[in-house]
Amino acid sequence: MTLTSIDATALESGVRSYSRTWPTTFTKAQGSFMYNEEGDQYLDFFAGAGVMNYGHNNRHLKEVLIKYLAGDNVVHSLDMLTTARTDFLSTFTDQILRPRGLDHTVMFPGPGGANAVEAALKLARKVTGRESVVTFTNAFHGMTLGALSVTGNSMKRGGAGIPLVHATPMPYDDYFDGDVPDFMYLERLLNDAGSGLNTPAAVIVETVQGEGGVNTARREWLRQLSSLCKEQGIILIVDDIQMGCGRTGGFFSFEEAGIVPDIICLSKSISGYGLPLALTLLRPELDVWEPGEHNGTFRGFAPAFVTGAEAIRTYWSDDDLQRSTIAKGAFAESALNTIVADHPEHGLSAKGRGLARGLEFTNPDHAAATCRNAFEAGLLVETSGPRDEVIKLLPPLTLTNEELARGLDILRQATADAVA
Repeated sequence: MTLTSIDATALESGVRSYSRTWPTTFTKAQGSFMYNEEGDQYLDFFAGAGVMNYGHNNRHLKEVLIKYLAGDNVVHSLDMLTTARTDFLSTFTDQILRPRGLDHTVMFPGPGGANAVEAALKLARKVTGRESVVTFTNAFHGMTLGALSVTGNSMKRGGAGIPLVHATPMPYDDYFDGDVPDFMYLERLLNDAGSGLNTPAAVIVETVQGEGGVNTARREWLRQLSSLCKEQGIILIVDDIQMGCGRTGGFFSFEEAGIVPDIICLSKSISGYGLPLALTLLRPELDVWEPGEHNGTFRGFAPAFVTGAEAIRTYWSDDDLQRSTIAKGAFAESALNTIVADHPEHGLSAKGRGLARGLEFTNPDHAAATCRNAFEAGLLVETSGPRDEVIKLLPPLTLTNEELARGLDILRQATADAVA
């Protein structure tokens, strides 16, 4: 006896969301496509919210995963030493960190991005002895209590059930449409003994705010923020969970700005295969943890180490993927600008960097309708932003030029039908 998809939803909490957006039952996925029970094909511009940067069931990664599992190798090991763990650490250090001049220590905080953020916040407070953390408007850093405290979205914050404290929001880049000089307010508060702002332990920032509406920080803004943190003795945390692992071009999204964060949070695509894994990268002098002071049962999932190391060897031994992502991003930007130009009366705007792209609507209903139309035409896209007014595009970085063009054509027609 099997359950239909409709029966199955009756067994699950009402908190589910994506199964409402895309009311079908998926069975298979390969490359840039997902397939439902009826065999219908969907071009995936969602990619697991940025988890599947290298596509579904990537053949290079699948081969090493199957071989590892077939050999009865260790799957679960907490933070014990294993060959898979050592291989990942050495590969990540030698091929990602050192070539970029980074000497950060690797910490495995738990299986997901919120774990990486929680560890970063705890460590910044432990190192500095201070409590306050500066965050930014429209930020999203996760759904656990510490991560929620530095998140901007009121709906998500409302689910906490308790006051979310020790965080101070500041305007993100271009929040005032260029009418206010960068960091004027934050600098004034930090330097005024009567401002009421305690010196923060840390500043946490996304270089591109994915869930916040695909808001992109300028290189100059990020450099100024980095300098301000250094001047004030504030730890700079970059949340690269969704925008890292090549999403904007370079492996880290902050590379283009030429800054070096004190702490870096990674997850989502770091395993390469959709397996749970998260990293918190620390400057060595910040690594003041006592053994076991931050831990978790699933802070070292060996199959994720195996696919993560292979993803690095496959895609980051040269700059081919980076150059491809930048080129595809430019193509996507041009296509989105065309959609904007097609509907001048609706005030659309194109946003983003690399293959993190957004199409913003003045009317959120039009964004929702566009997503529905796209789904019916075989394209998976989701909305983001405080009013769900931005369609966010996160296709696999490995998609072909033809797949990218096809998806953007579907989006163009879906938008035209929605605003008609």
